[in-house]
Amino acid sequence: MTPPVPPASRPTLLVLDADPLPRLGRLTGRVRVEHADATTLAARLPDADVLLVWDFTSHAVREAWPGEGPRPRWVHTASAGVDHLMCPELTASDTVVTNARGVFDQPIAEYVAALVLAMAKDLPRTLDLQRAREWRHREGQQVAGTRACVVGSGPIGRAITRTLKALDVTTALVGRVPRTGIHGPDDLDRLIARADWVIAAAPLTERTRGMFDLRRFGVMQPSARFINVGRGQLVVTEALAEALRRRWIAGAALDVFEHEPLGPDSPLWEVPGLLVSPHMSGDTVGWRDRLGTQFVELYERWEAGRPLLNVVDKQRGYVPGR
Repeated sequence: MTPPVPPASRPTLLVLDADPLPRLGRLTGRVRVEHADATTLAARLPDADVLLVWDFTSHAVREAWPGEGPRPRWVHTASAGVDHLMCPELTASDTVVTNARGVFDQPIAEYVAALVLAMAKDLPRTLDLQRAREWRHREGQQVAGTRACVVGSGPIGRAITRTLKALDVTTALVGRVPRTGIHGPDDLDRLIARADWVIAAAPLTERTRGMFDLRRFGVMQPSARFINVGRGQLVVTEALAEALRRRWIAGAALDVFEHEPLGPDSPLWEVPGLLVSPHMSGDTVGWRDRLGTQFVELYERWEAGRPLLNVVDKQRGYVPGR
């Protein structure tokens, strides 16, 4: 058991709060834990050695990050995406940024597989007909033998690819640059033109923002379905809605949105053929505990002077692939 560190020597860990708070029991006596919200973050950042962005839906870090003077040496976000906290000042600084890479990979892959099966077997309509007490026989689609294009070659995209292959779906993976087993952006239009399933799992960068626009939905075949579990801003939302209304594609599922939560007056609720879920694809029972455990393990590496894992390339906006 690690002995307590004298109070005067303890690093300061600042937590950008969200309920429930992280469980950091193993760090008791080794770190001074302080808490902040969006209104107090800017004042407390200069005194922190480490910042834990537990509220990963907040943009407070981007707005509060100091341009000059003292700042945390390390920022960890309890999320896969980092676009909510990156700003020019943080990018230019020597502060290390890490993310929750590895926690959400398989849960998101399973969620995508569930959406593929639900849309292929027309399960949403089955539930609607059951509520209406209506017996209406229909034919579903066989998933085995179909084609998928997964956009985003990070661990989430690779987990989706492995899971779909277990369903006997022929899957092509598209990344930022071509390499063995991964297609480059120049192949994207060709691949989505023949795909039954187009799945967005890419990080949000200037290169990926709005990449799924009206032209790209027009490239897809009429029987294709589109799924976004990456970032909401990867999609031009109105273009997707228009493609569904015109029946350019057969259906879509969104788990992420440009503005969250989706308000009750959003027109997306009424778009034909669109499944809406509240950014839950990676959230399985115990996910917060896994995020807390991951941070504690990273902190212990940092405390011991060992290299951190999941270090974000701040220029690219994600953890580079292996």
